[in-house]
Amino acid sequence: MLIRGKNISKFMVSTLVLGLILVPVYGYQSNHDQLHQEPVTSNENVYADTYLSKYDPPIEVSLVRELDDGLEDIIEALPDESIDDNRWSQLYEQVLGIKLNNDWVVRSEQYHKKLGIVLASGNIPDIVKVNAQQLRQLSHAGLIQDLTIAYEKYASPLTQEVLQQEGNGTLESGMINGKLMGIPLTDASIERAVFLWIRTDWLERLGLQAPKTMDDVLMISKAFTEMDPDQNGLQDTYGLAATNYLWDPVMGLGGFMAGYGAYPNIWLEDGHGKLVYGGIQPEVKEALKALQEMYRNHEIDSEFIFKNGSKAKQLITDGKIGMVYGEQWSSFFLQSSRGSDPNADWKAYPIVGQAGEQVKVPLEFNTSYFYAIRKGYPHPEVILKLFNLYLEKNWGMTAEYEKYYNSTVPVWGLSPVTPFPANKNWDAYLKIEEAHRLGTEDRLEGEARFILNKMNRYLNGEEEGESGWGWEKIYGRTGAMSILDSYHRNNQLLFDAFAGAPTETMLEKQTILDHMQHDLFVNIILGDPIDDFDMFVQDWLKLGGAQITSEVNQWYAEKKNRR
Repeated sequence: MLIRGKNISKFMVSTLVLGLILVPVYGYQSNHDQLHQEPVTSNENVYADTYLSKYDPPIEVSLVRELDDGLEDIIEALPDESIDDNRWSQLYEQVLGIKLNNDWVVRSEQYHKKLGIVLASGNIPDIVKVNAQQLRQLSHAGLIQDLTIAYEKYASPLTQEVLQQEGNGTLESGMINGKLMGIPLTDASIERAVFLWIRTDWLERLGLQAPKTMDDVLMISKAFTEMDPDQNGLQDTYGLAATNYLWDPVMGLGGFMAGYGAYPNIWLEDGHGKLVYGGIQPEVKEALKALQEMYRNHEIDSEFIFKNGSKAKQLITDGKIGMVYGEQWSSFFLQSSRGSDPNADWKAYPIVGQAGEQVKVPLEFNTSYFYAIRKGYPHPEVILKLFNLYLEKNWGMTAEYEKYYNSTVPVWGLSPVTPFPANKNWDAYLKIEEAHRLGTEDRLEGEARFILNKMNRYLNGEEEGESGWGWEKIYGRTGAMSILDSYHRNNQLLFDAFAGAPTETMLEKQTILDHMQHDLFVNIILGDPIDDFDMFVQDWLKLGGAQITSEVNQWYAEKKNRR
C-alpha cells in the first residue's frame, strides 16, 4: 500500500496506519475507565437491536472496490476467501440480511480514473466511497441522498461515539448546506502526533544527552554529521532525515517546524476570535532558515529532493541517519537499521521547542473520505448498519478479534467499510500500562494482549519476537505512546482549528496553493533567498488564500453560534 512518500509492505498497513484494536467494550469507553468487560454469552440481545436488525427478505447493495497491495496480500494469504466472498461479506448477509455486490474491482492505479468516469456519468453504485470534492459534486448534481434522518435513527451508540471522538468536526465534514450527505470514514488526528526518534547508541557513543530545546536538536544534528558516530572514519552520516515530500509521516519536517512555533498545514486561532492559516505565519520563515542552514552544512542529504520515502529509507537501513521526525509507527521503519548494525537502537522523544517554551504538537484534521448513498436507493440506512456491525464485531460486546480483525492476517481489510475509534491505539497503551500497574496480564484481551505478547517475546529473547522491538518502542513503558499520553496530559496537542467540509474555494484552489507552498519551502531549504517567503505569503492570499480564509472564518463563526 502506498502512503504518500513511502511504501508499506505486506500487512504493516493494518497494524501501523490504522492502528491497533482495543479490549472489546461495547459503548466504547473513551475515558479509559474499564480494563475488561465480560463478553456476553449470546448475540441475540445485541443483534435484535434496531441498529443491527436483519432485513427480511434480504436486500442487495452494489459497490465498487479498490484493490491495493495490502488487500491483495490479505487475499493471497486466505485462499478460501476473495474480495467478493469472505468472512465479512458472509457476516453482513447472515446478521443483517445485506448481500454485497461489487460492480467492479480494479487496482489502485486505475481506481480513481474509473471512479471519476462513473461519477461523471451519473450511473453510480448504491454505496460509493468518495472524497470531499466528489461528495460535493454528487450532492450538487442531486445524485445522492440526505442521510440526516437515517443517521439519527440507525447509528448505534457505538457508531455515534466513534464519529464524535474528535468532536463534532468529523460528522460535520460530511455535511453540505446543513444536510448529512456522506458518512465520514473516521481517520484519527491523534494518530498523526509526531515524535523525535534518535539513535541512542550514537548519543551514547558521542557523550550527548537527549534534547530539551531546538538548540540541542541542532547541536546533536551537527555532531551526528561531523563526529563520525558510525566510527568508519568517513564523514558520511546525516543529522536529520528528509524526503521529497516535506510532510511525510516518517522523515517529514513538520515536527521540526513545530519546534519554532510553525504549523504550516493547519488552521490556528489568532487570539482575536479569528482563524489564520499556519503556512503563512512568520514563524515558518524562521524554521525554513534553520533548515536551510542545516542543508548547507550537509546535515541533510543533498539529494533528499529526489528521494521518496522508500529511497530515503535506504540511508536508515545503511546506518547513515541519526534523527527522524515521525509518527508512532516509525519504529517499524527504523528497525531496518538493525540489519546492518544489530547494536543500532532508537528511542522516541517528545518534540521540543525553543528555550523555555513548551511546544505544541500539530494534528491535522484527517477525515477525507465519505460513504454516500445513491439517490433513489430504498434503504439509505444500509451504510449505518454496515458501520454498526463492523464496529460491534471489533469493539463491541460480541467482538471476535481473531476472526474479524487481526491474528496473523489483518482481515479487517476485507470489509468494504472500515471505521475505527480515533483513540484506540492510545487506549491500547493505557490498557497495557494499567495491567503493568496492577501486576497482572490476565484481564487483557484482543489487540492489547497481542501487542503485549509481541513485546514479551522480544524482551525474553525469543527468536520469533524480534519484531517485538518495534512494538516495544511504541508501547513500552517509555515508548512513543507514553509520550503521546504526556502530550495529552500537558495540553500540548494542537488540533486543526478548521474541521469542516472543504469550502468552495478550497475545492477549486487548495491543491494549487498546497503545491505552491511545498515548492517554495523546498526551494528555500535548497538555498533560495529566505525573503522569498514574504512574496509567497502575498501570492497565497491573492491566488485564493484570502477568500479561503474568509470562508473558513464564516464556518468558524457559525460553529460558535451553534454552541
